[in-house]
Amino acid sequence: MTTLFSDLNPPPRLLMGPGPVGVDPRVLRAMSMPMLGQFDPAFTAYMNEMMELIRQLYRTKNKWSLLIDGTARAGVEAILVSIISPGDKVLVPSFGRFGFLLAEIAKRCGGEVVTIERDWGTVFTPEEIEAAVRQHKPRVLAVVHGDTSTTMAQPLDQIGAICRKHDVLLYTDATASLGGMNVAIDDWQVDAASSGLQKCLSGPPGSSPITVNERIVDVVKRRRHVEGGIRPANFVDGDGPVIQSNYFDLGMIMDYWSEMRLNHHTEATSMLYAAREAIRIVLAEGLDECFARHALASDAITAGLTEMGLKLFGDQTSKMPNVTGVHIPDGINGDAVRSMMLNDFGIEIGTSFGPLHGKIWRIGTMGYVCRKESVLTCLAALEVCLRQAGFRAGSGTDAALAVYRAADEPAHRAKAS
Repeated sequence: MTTLFSDLNPPPRLLMGPGPVGVDPRVLRAMSMPMLGQFDPAFTAYMNEMMELIRQLYRTKNKWSLLIDGTARAGVEAILVSIISPGDKVLVPSFGRFGFLLAEIAKRCGGEVVTIERDWGTVFTPEEIEAAVRQHKPRVLAVVHGDTSTTMAQPLDQIGAICRKHDVLLYTDATASLGGMNVAIDDWQVDAASSGLQKCLSGPPGSSPITVNERIVDVVKRRRHVEGGIRPANFVDGDGPVIQSNYFDLGMIMDYWSEMRLNHHTEATSMLYAAREAIRIVLAEGLDECFARHALASDAITAGLTEMGLKLFGDQTSKMPNVTGVHIPDGINGDAVRSMMLNDFGIEIGTSFGPLHGKIWRIGTMGYVCRKESVLTCLAALEVCLRQAGFRAGSGTDAALAVYRAADEPAHRAKAS
């Protein structure tokens, strides 16, 4: 007997958690465009355009800037499995849940993993990282740029120079930061980076923009291998160990994205359309303007939460602008408040993981939802839910609105003049 379900009709939600966030309607529209064959000249032209868009987004000249088909974790795995050979020492500075993820993946790649840890809510100093590099002498340093589990951002502007000084490859996971704060790959001397669409880029999960420089390409070439059936005549394998994943083999993926167009997989057409439009929208706004919009939202929501009588989580000097952690007040059932927000107002906010689960809420102001009306609506709903739960909340909405109005004043004066 055939079982049929009703038409797909998701309830409307305002996604104000740590991701995914609401998808920009222009991205949804792009995803509805017609399919093309993966070697159609029109489609390969889109692939080339995609590479240039990714370069601009990461502020890099890296030739190999492309998409990995899969969620943000696919980009992490593609880079790490392609550069970590069994026995390589990998140093992971961990300041939240996703540092543990990098360590987990590196171990599965056969790496000899060493972790250093900071209390959640803090980040590392360059001196701490360099001391660990000197002590452990890793081949690879893998670090999260922005960790949504703690809402903290690890500064990287000095880490690349440290890694070059000690001949260490630097990889960073920029899933939570790309598009919402500066990610300057070339200036920071980052060798490889990966991200996803579902946070500050206002796209759906399912595609991972990555970039790698020539230091990484040299490692990949030494491990180069092409599978039977598509292997060119007279092809010579690299002299290093074969990359332990077929799907995430960067060498073969680079051949697919190169002028060779050597078939590896069928490119996820609709996701490429989505990534192209998502990144195009950010670049059209202007990177600095996009960063300023996220910073303003952070100022507004932190002012509102503080005025409500809530305590912000973590070292605020290291806070990401696109997600805010706030302590759940004593005596308040955090999950019950989140349920009320969702069921009565259609707004999703997040809790956290591990030692922070049930202790903080995480409120995202990312990408398409990083707008004044979204911030004010979220704060107004949270005020009501807190009062319903017995907490006497101040008027955070008024405080946030004041921040936005103050930011508008110079523009108003400029128009008047």
